[in-house]
Amino acid sequence: MSVVVGWVTAVCGGKCLEAEYSPVMGTANMQPQQITVDVLREKYARPGEADAEAIRRRVARALAAGEADAQTWAARFLAVQQRGFIPAGRINAVAGTALRATQINCFVQPVGDSIAGAEDGRPGIYPALQQAAETLRRGGGVGYDFSAIRPAGALVHSTQSRASGPVSYMRLFDRSCETIESAGARRGAQMGILRVDHPDIQAFVAAKDKPGELTNFNLSVAAGDAFMRAVAAGDHIELVHPAEPFGDRRGADSHRRADGLWVYRRVSARRLFAQIATRSWRHGDPGMLFIDTIRRENNLRAHEDIVATNPCAEQPLPAYGCCCLGAIDLTRLVQAPFTPDARFDLTGLAALVPDAVRMLDLVLSQTRWPLAQQAREAHAKRRIGLGVTGLGDCLIMLGQRYDSAAARRTAAAIVRCLRDAAYAASVALAQEKGPFPLFDAETLLRAPFIRRLPTRLRALIRAHGLRNSHLLAIAPTGSISLAFTDNVSSGIEPAYAWRYVRQRRLAGDDSKTYQLQDHAYRLFRARFGAEAPLSDAFVSALQIDATAQMAMLAALTPYIDAGISKTVNLRPETTPAEIRALYFDAWRAGLKSLSTFRAGSARTGILHTDTAGTDPAGAATGPVAASGCGPHARCD
Repeated sequence: MSVVVGWVTAVCGGKCLEAEYSPVMGTANMQPQQITVDVLREKYARPGEADAEAIRRRVARALAAGEADAQTWAARFLAVQQRGFIPAGRINAVAGTALRATQINCFVQPVGDSIAGAEDGRPGIYPALQQAAETLRRGGGVGYDFSAIRPAGALVHSTQSRASGPVSYMRLFDRSCETIESAGARRGAQMGILRVDHPDIQAFVAAKDKPGELTNFNLSVAAGDAFMRAVAAGDHIELVHPAEPFGDRRGADSHRRADGLWVYRRVSARRLFAQIATRSWRHGDPGMLFIDTIRRENNLRAHEDIVATNPCAEQPLPAYGCCCLGAIDLTRLVQAPFTPDARFDLTGLAALVPDAVRMLDLVLSQTRWPLAQQAREAHAKRRIGLGVTGLGDCLIMLGQRYDSAAARRTAAAIVRCLRDAAYAASVALAQEKGPFPLFDAETLLRAPFIRRLPTRLRALIRAHGLRNSHLLAIAPTGSISLAFTDNVSSGIEPAYAWRYVRQRRLAGDDSKTYQLQDHAYRLFRARFGAEAPLSDAFVSALQIDATAQMAMLAALTPYIDAGISKTVNLRPETTPAEIRALYFDAWRAGLKSLSTFRAGSARTGILHTDTAGTDPAGAATGPVAASGCGPHARCD
């Protein structure tokens, strides 16, 4: 593997010497924040484990047990965690324990139109509900596309009755999730998706207008290119479904098309788009999935159809697909932080990636699977999702404003290096352990993402194969960033504020409020003192224009094969028209998805500043969605 990785470090252009991490001056005197201690112990530590190091050792030993030389690999897996790799929360909580739970964070599961049985490879509604309950019970979140369910008022031939529609059945999934999560503090996460041309799309978009409705769901609309082009042109679209409308549901536009689909009615694309944006403005739901972009960019588009994502949208997945996640803390790779000589160690980043990829690949072989279908899907394709966390704090430590062109260039160079190192590591694993069973060089090398890889890397893939069909996803990392990295900024999000209040949900209906500080802010204060003025690089989420937040997402998207979870945090005065423009620009920029959260909306954020609307840098702030998550999604 060293030859391949050595080539990648050269490609990454690492100008810094590879070195062991040494803490920034002053960190030795920093006391742990109480929330980091509590989250670590309550979510991840097992009896007898007092600190993060004990958890890292357990995880290292557990995953290394899958290797012939377990002792050697356990030492390496411990070292890579000590240097900044953080396996996702389910891995830290479950690996090496007797828990009969999964190490996989999230799944996508299919839902058909029948009440029972199966059709077109999809389980009926109640069998799907049972599968979802088993997955949630074992600790995995679930995303679903409900578009197969016939619209409200459609004809049910067998009983000559009217269908109740997908939103009515989503309530069953919502209540089931609520019931299952009452067994412990870990809250279930669900994503509900509906195609933009489904006849019930307007009811779906407006579902959260009623207080208490679908509270255990994040919602997204799956919009194709044809819809977005219709929005641009001011055209109408047809709302269609295979199910026949009941007689009194047929309007002037109702007819059966040549493709067999029934047209229920025609609507203005712009008006529907405005309804979506208005509800996003009001509730933070729904977000937008640009489903044709997702399908075009899929490495396995020749083998699978993707209609849904996991609950935070960083993993577009086929039926029974899974998220096997981990992240590298970028702040650990900043050398000479807060100084004119600050630099990012790309060579050090590339050196962390092979063992991180290997650990995630081992999770797929060792985890308990809630469903046999999930195991078969994972083993056939071996999808993993290596990502990053702490980008916002990393940029501050480098002296770069998050909303600057320089910061976007830096972030893109980091993620490009991550991409190349991950794919090289997967090639090396394929040489050692074999490629994923569905690997086919000819179809894979024609995928747009693979065509963007360096020529040398594509040649290695053709010659040796890939161990994993997908390797990269940037997920929210709220809890693991709290527990293992002293509250670095989550994922690619900018820091929320420098000092703030966080509400943390406990078992049942209890919650606890914490005062906490951002990691980069703490480091800065430890080094320069409480009175030193913050540098211009200290910009928080609501100080950054929405278009600049989206621009960061656009800069990184070409280098991530799965997806990126990023919530664009909006100021209270943002209008629905501005959200419409944001979503349209996101589609035009080639993003796979976008979600927004407006401070002051009907949905309550879980983070609040601890002063009267002002952070220590003097910027007005308010409630913000944490880490790209919806209000109830537990993301890691």
